[in-house]
Amino acid sequence: MALRFFSRLPSGDSPHQKPDLNRIAMALPLASVVIGIGPALLLIGVAMLGLPAYFAAALAVGAAVIVTGAMAEDALADSADGLFGGHTTERRLEIMKDSRHGTYGVAALCLFIVLRVVGIGSVAAINPLAAGAIWLAAGVTARTGALWLASVLPPARSDGAAAAAGQLSKRSFAVGVVFALILLFLLAGPPTSLFAIAVALILVVAVTTGWVAVCRRLVGGQTGDLIGALMALLEIAVLTALLLFV
Repeated sequence: MALRFFSRLPSGDSPHQKPDLNRIAMALPLASVVIGIGPALLLIGVAMLGLPAYFAAALAVGAAVIVTGAMAEDALADSADGLFGGHTTERRLEIMKDSRHGTYGVAALCLFIVLRVVGIGSVAAINPLAAGAIWLAAGVTARTGALWLASVLPPARSDGAAAAAGQLSKRSFAVGVVFALILLFLLAGPPTSLFAIAVALILVVAVTTGWVAVCRRLVGGQTGDLIGALMALLEIAVLTALLLFV
């Protein structure tokens, strides 16, 4: 269920069940490893072949976009357009639902891709294995952390993916967080340090708290786009913290 909700990876021919965030949250850290391992290995392999690190990073980010169906990218662009392009709650939600992207969305999307490529590429130039591990850790942490929005805020509208998946209980979220923390330590600890991980977690809490406040104030709840946008923001936050200590 987590793989089907967060990626385009093959998951068998059985009929799709209705998404249940309480089930998804507990398995999401492990599913995130499956989702991210291919692009991370591509990054490592291309960089170790001797090709430029930033070229390897661009290929890997492109592969990640394909694997995830551009979920975070589309959500970030829609959220940027809606939150900053509308003047009322109703208009913001209407803009976010529109599949077309405006200036805010395109700018946010481009910045997100550039930051990912430059971030992991700069590490891959020094140590491709460290770059792959750090990027994978960032993805695991970001996906799990973003679900906090679905735990503390109600759906902002009655339709959409977030409303269909239901309200996330804090217990299910906590189980997922435990697994995510273990993976974060295992993946990011060796190439960085415990202090780096602590800084990353502080940034995660700060960004998440700020995003919850923005969503509550501007739309009065959460949507799938806002959860996906937080996922993108948290990935950059974790990368920023870990890159300081590589």
